[in-house]
Amino acid sequence: MAQSLPGQASSVGPAQAAKGPVVNALAGVTLRALPRTPNPVKRLLLGGHSISIDGNTLDTTLQLLLAAQTAVGLNALIASPDVGASRTQLRILTASFKKNIPVAAVTNLSIPGPESSIRARHYRPIDGQGQPLLVFYHGGGQVIGDLETHDDLCRQICREGGLHVLSVDYRLAPEHKAPAGADDAYAAFRWAIEHAGELGADPGRVAVGGDSAGGNLAAVVSQRARNEGARLPALQLLFYPVTNYSGETRSQTLFAKGFFLTKQDLDWCRDWFLTGGPVDGLDPRVSPLLADDLSGLPPTLLLTAGFDPLRDEGRQYADALRKAGVTVDYREFGSLVHAFANFFPLGGGSASAVAETISAVRAHLARA
Repeated sequence: MAQSLPGQASSVGPAQAAKGPVVNALAGVTLRALPRTPNPVKRLLLGGHSISIDGNTLDTTLQLLLAAQTAVGLNALIASPDVGASRTQLRILTASFKKNIPVAAVTNLSIPGPESSIRARHYRPIDGQGQPLLVFYHGGGQVIGDLETHDDLCRQICREGGLHVLSVDYRLAPEHKAPAGADDAYAAFRWAIEHAGELGADPGRVAVGGDSAGGNLAAVVSQRARNEGARLPALQLLFYPVTNYSGETRSQTLFAKGFFLTKQDLDWCRDWFLTGGPVDGLDPRVSPLLADDLSGLPPTLLLTAGFDPLRDEGRQYADALRKAGVTVDYREFGSLVHAFANFFPLGGGSASAVAETISAVRAHLARA
């Protein structure tokens, strides 16, 4: 049965919703050609037109990607109000330009959770004995996304960073409202601390990280570990994290539509995640920026994108952490959009940003 937004009837009928996977597959065919397309040809295809907002100029590869998606009817991350259809669409879209990057080994695991077992996937690097471990939480607004949608990114971090990666399939809304996903994320981190050696990783260098909603979970896990007096992550890697579910920022207005993630997407995910649940957007268990005390948290590598509705709350979290005395490596990639970490297979600025980020993660963990 189709699931509509709380208090809102679905405006997309079954026939329209069914078109989503087909459209995503067609978009993927177009996107696979991008890495092989020279920049002069990309600019020619765009008619020499560039997009500049707030002092940043959009990356040519991403501008062409957005134009291709618009041409096939994809103007947002969430293309249907139906939760199941949106999950399927993201899986198909990410699979359509998947590279299947080789690593030493990939193992599916089941680890204990607070209510039921948690699916996870371990990526082992070549010559990985004793290397650091990154516990990774996928993005998707706490509603969509899974181990498959972020498989290539985890493989890339593992291979290029020489890191073990443990990708966590935490519980999603609306089946499981906040803070269920955060409880799973914390349980997975504690399990990783205890079992890193069995995975071949260094138990003394276990980091947490994630993109968007996953970055939110990594930040929440770090705060909970500090609050409970548990061992802290060696690093928190935050790709364009959600940090405040109760706030409105200038970047949410500037980039409300047209740059992959829209304001409507944010509202849709927030409603499914919080409405009818035990916590609201003011609770630090979902909005880490609103915690009373940010001191004593682990070193932080925080990345934002110049054309992202979440840009400003990422900046705000970096500033707040610094003021609290936390070591922060903050980098803003001005020409990029939300989800650039997933778009690295397409080349352009996204690939460069991911390569720079992985190098920085490796450097930080070498000093941990």
